[in-house]
Amino acid sequence: MQKGNELITLAQRIRAMSQTGLVYSHNEYEIERCRELIEISSRITALVSGVEEKEIEACYLPVKEYVTPKVDVRAVVFNARDEILLVREKMDGCWALPGGWADVGFSPKEVAVKETREESGLEVRAERLLAVMDKRCHAHPATPFYIYKFFILCELLGGSFTETFDILDKGFFALDRLPPLSLDRVLPEQIRRMDELRRHPEMPVYLD
Repeated sequence: MQKGNELITLAQRIRAMSQTGLVYSHNEYEIERCRELIEISSRITALVSGVEEKEIEACYLPVKEYVTPKVDVRAVVFNARDEILLVREKMDGCWALPGGWADVGFSPKEVAVKETREESGLEVRAERLLAVMDKRCHAHPATPFYIYKFFILCELLGGSFTETFDILDKGFFALDRLPPLSLDRVLPEQIRRMDELRRHPEMPVYLD
């Protein structure tokens, strides 16, 4: 898996540099070379991930400026019994911390609060940043995107579980009894690290 992730990362770098090159290139030869490199990036990603090239290309919008990583914000919510809030994703049937892509017009704290409310029905208050992780540095499955992950500790205020179209279930779980996790979104060791960081506020924010 590690070698596959390294190849995906290289493909992502090729794509990012090539897309940026398309933004700033004026020479037809350079433009054609950048387009060919993007095709090579898609081919490498397809070979490693098993996803068809057309699907990979559909993940990317035309870029008109410098390419930067996507930002994934995850809310870390514990109850009074030291159980962690997880939601079951419809996409893969597995469990993850509430969260998702950062939204334009919302701060990271606001995204954590909004995603928790939308995915679980619970009201929380964002307290502090626990970690910023570069997804490639951890044992996640290969992905077409280059991603930074923000983990934000939130205090549970109230509310009750509600239904939502993209979440199959939700609940609080003891750390030694975690359900099958959506490894694309969160790893068991990341949850354990978040628990350690929230128990020791004197520790620095984890930063890759």
